[in-house]
Amino acid sequence: MKPIFIIGYMASGKTTLGRALARHLNLQFIDLDFYIEQRYRKKIPEIFAEKGEAGFRRMEGAMLREVGEFEDVVISCGGGTPCFNDNMDYIKSRGLSVWLDTSRSRIIERLMIAAVRRPLLEGKSREELNDHINRHLAERYPYYSCADITIPGDRLESKAQIASTLSTLLPLLENK
Repeated sequence: MKPIFIIGYMASGKTTLGRALARHLNLQFIDLDFYIEQRYRKKIPEIFAEKGEAGFRRMEGAMLREVGEFEDVVISCGGGTPCFNDNMDYIKSRGLSVWLDTSRSRIIERLMIAAVRRPLLEGKSREELNDHINRHLAERYPYYSCADITIPGDRLESKAQIASTLSTLLPLLENK
């Protein structure tokens, strides 16, 4: 089976859905950010601090192409992964892409909890976070909207919601 790439903005639920989908389909799950951290033995914020965003994006593209060659895998991409270095073209050529389209309000709720772990958001107020997300979503929409499948990502807060989202996604995957 070709790889399934889960894309979407940070905190949209890509890892949550990707894990559940991989478990359901009995496939391997790879979180691209975690893969990068394990490979380079550094946390993403450390890589950003040392290499800058451009350096990180080069590494990310190389690692995407590495894991994208695997079979029987669900890959949760970083929020910016499809938007740099022709990565979305690669994703589309290599496998099936699923955009987890999550509302701004849900993203903000999730990010307010986890902002300290996100190098692009550290130290931002709720208003600054909202402005940042609005700008990024507008910039990234052309990439995300190229996905083969789009599903909502607001309802991933419980096992029941995850199961419901999976039940929406599975028939769409079968039709591709």
